[in-house]
Amino acid sequence: MSSRESDRINSAQQTLDILFDISQLLNTKLDKETLATCVGLIESGVNPEALAAVIQELRRESVTLNVQAANAR
Repeated sequence: MSSRESDRINSAQQTLDILFDISQLLNTKLDKETLATCVGLIESGVNPEALAAVIQELRRESVTLNVQAANAR
């Protein structure tokens, strides 16, 4: 691995660490892996607002399913 490539990887990791810190301050409840996936999607051209809407909808569905599962017991 070249020094330039190593610097690029370090820079990307630092950026992700900073984004994760901001994410924690904003209480997004995204783990680092999910956040990295979201960043990758946005860098690939996915609309950030649409991605946020999908994440919110998935969370609502998860809560609904968890409530239904708890009531089924």
